[in-house]
Amino acid sequence: MAETLQRRLGVFSATTLIVGSMIGSGIFIAPSIMAGYVATPGVYLGLWLVGGILTLLGALAYGELCAMMPRAGGQYVFLREAFGPLVGFLYGWTVFLVIQSGFNAAVAIAFSKFLGGVGLHVGENDIIMQLGFFTLSRAQVVAVGVIVVLTWVNCRGVEAGAFVQNLFTVLKVGAIALLVIIGFASGKGSFANFHPLVGAELGPAATAAGLGFLAAVGVSMSKALFAYDAWNTVTFAAEEIREPQRNLPRALVLGSIVTTLAYTGACAVYLYVLPMTTMARVVENRVAADVAGVLLGGFGITAVSIAILISTFGCVNGLILGGGRVLFAMARDGLFFTAAGKVHERHKTPANALVMQGIWSSVLALSGSYSALLTYVTFASLAFNALTVAGLFVLRRKQPNAERPYKTWGYPVTPLLYLAGATFFIIYIFIGDKRDALIGLGLVALGLPAYALFRRRAA
Repeated sequence: MAETLQRRLGVFSATTLIVGSMIGSGIFIAPSIMAGYVATPGVYLGLWLVGGILTLLGALAYGELCAMMPRAGGQYVFLREAFGPLVGFLYGWTVFLVIQSGFNAAVAIAFSKFLGGVGLHVGENDIIMQLGFFTLSRAQVVAVGVIVVLTWVNCRGVEAGAFVQNLFTVLKVGAIALLVIIGFASGKGSFANFHPLVGAELGPAATAAGLGFLAAVGVSMSKALFAYDAWNTVTFAAEEIREPQRNLPRALVLGSIVTTLAYTGACAVYLYVLPMTTMARVVENRVAADVAGVLLGGFGITAVSIAILISTFGCVNGLILGGGRVLFAMARDGLFFTAAGKVHERHKTPANALVMQGIWSSVLALSGSYSALLTYVTFASLAFNALTVAGLFVLRRKQPNAERPYKTWGYPVTPLLYLAGATFFIIYIFIGDKRDALIGLGLVALGLPAYALFRRRAA
């Protein structure tokens, strides 16, 4: 077995890994959920812009960390170097337990559900077997199939995974751009839907929950941040990027900008076609399908279903490609199963780590608990991202003479702005959804006994 991974990916593949991992099913569904909490058009659009700006500010900070430590595991390595092995492990543990594997399961299930848009009945209500509390649906079977196929593809070589990622990312960004162009060119909407730009009107979901305006904004923002999540996936594969000191910062910034433009454009065209009150009442929150139906009739609904299939398939591929590298890095540090730290002799991939991730992702897909797990961990994921940006300041003091081929643009203002924005939303996400936030923290805490076990075994 070889001891190291090989640098085979360029800046284009690194960028599509970021964009493709972020754009999944969220942008086609989350805007309708958000409209249930905030009913002012300017606030709704503003949250998507703020989410994009926060992502870009975070990417600027991560660019310095990537160029400084272009190693497999990315964010895990940054947290380990800044705050010690325990904090790094807790992040990697959460990535394995739910962030990456749970995301794999949920997006693969979303892929299955949208097959219904092209005439295949593989929904969560299409039950194959029921034994006591366990229910097996066709959607779960298809989801496991998607995870298995894409895990196999990524085990075959990083170029194979990157080819799938490049192709599906180009297709999904093109589909969103086409929807935006057709929507505004059709004349079938109204710019009156964009008013008022300023206000504190609550949506029906916020009113029913008795939330104040800031708490409603926090919960709504959590949906947008969920759609922006996974922008850090490329850091996991840093050891396989060519000229990482130059290409990783470029990819992080470019990927963040492309995704922000795609998301903001899509949300603007949704609002142009459907007013906020209508958007909040969309059946199953499938706002993109409803908008396409208004614009193009039945053909539009089918076209959006195909676009979502492309989007979710590519998203799962990117998540699988990146997530396995975190387990690989942890295993090299003696903080995960030893086999996960091996590189396949012929394919030069962390095949064992990818297989372990695939198995656990499949278990979550079959358990039916993936959706709840993702809700629980949104809070913890944002907190870890903020902690990583804080680590930039720590490493500037701990390792002042370390080589930094790229330094964060606008330091210290830009990372401080990120931390201020992230802290605000962390606080109000907690206020608006205490239960799920506390459960998310509880899942992180489960890593404490696991850390002790791996440390004892390594010793």
